[in-house]
Amino acid sequence: MTAVLTEEQQQVVQLARDFAREHLAPHAARWDAEKHFDRPTIDRLGELGFLGMLVSEAYDGLGLDTVTYLMALEEIAAADASIAVSVAVHNSLPTQMLLRHGTEDQKERWLKPMARGELLGAFALSEADAGSDAAALRARAVRSGDGWVLNGAKAWVSNGGTADVILAMVRTDAERAPRGARGIGCFIVPKGTPGVVPGKPEDKMGLRASNTAAVFFQDVHLGGDHLLGDASSGFVYALEALDCGRLGIAAQACGIARSALEHATRYAAERRQFGRPIGDFEATRFRLADMATRLAAARALLHEAARHRDAGGRSTRWSAMAKLFCSETAMWVTSQAVQVFGGYGFMRDYPVERLMRDAKATEIYEGTSEIQRLVIGRELLDSH
Repeated sequence: MTAVLTEEQQQVVQLARDFAREHLAPHAARWDAEKHFDRPTIDRLGELGFLGMLVSEAYDGLGLDTVTYLMALEEIAAADASIAVSVAVHNSLPTQMLLRHGTEDQKERWLKPMARGELLGAFALSEADAGSDAAALRARAVRSGDGWVLNGAKAWVSNGGTADVILAMVRTDAERAPRGARGIGCFIVPKGTPGVVPGKPEDKMGLRASNTAAVFFQDVHLGGDHLLGDASSGFVYALEALDCGRLGIAAQACGIARSALEHATRYAAERRQFGRPIGDFEATRFRLADMATRLAAARALLHEAARHRDAGGRSTRWSAMAKLFCSETAMWVTSQAVQVFGGYGFMRDYPVERLMRDAKATEIYEGTSEIQRLVIGRELLDSH
């Protein structure tokens, strides 16, 4: 079912489309080649409200429904998937955690400027030895007077070297009495806090213009007001936020796939072999038809998942299904686009090569495809 948007919602999506085509698409290939994270562009998106899409107007956000947010994010991702990562992570993880579990003082101090685009957020859960098994993390916070001292390292943090605020999950239980997933807290860690040391940006296969880095905590002293919610519920908050985060990655995947389909369709109409456009050949037409059909199905599932989230019910299964199907669709569609381009598709002079590299990441981060299948299976069996 296609989303029916109000005039205001249509204007938001159109603004995202116009901005993406004018300010992102012309630079995406260069930013990828140079591994350049363009903070001024993120700031401009923030000024337009795109860093507060899911934050209520009471906290200076746009207060959009999830479907409209995902449609705007798809427009951004279709032009530059790397920029879309920063936007998706900021909107769906740290801001949502603050919105749901922050005190009014924390919302005033951190959430409002994040929604206005004045501060960029990051989410730090994974560690080098705690990826899919995120509850096995080792970074630790120890009480010190009225505050805490953090030590440890977080891995693969999107916006890790560029964020102004990091929401970091670390252990708060006693080393001699570990409590597993129930022994983890979430802390608000501002940029520039002594002892917070970002690592060098990772040299990635795809999404090369997105800043991904380790973050090291070396005797980081934080006041008690930097703890988000309950000291033992940080992992629960993170999983809750990931239900929304996975929808953002699914929208990113749809944007990547859409861009690949558009490039392949144009190329098939222009490229001539045997005296005819290759689009005249049945093999090419069938390939494009399958690409378009899978993309439409992926987007429909994503929007259905968004409606479940907005309805207020449990959306974990729907988010996992959308993330799984959209990411695998993006990988399949981009590989087909490369095939349409033939030898040229394998060259970095053509966009489908970059799109295929970017698509692969969507099958991995915020839960691999294998993890999504485990989540979906668990949710199905737990409902009986």
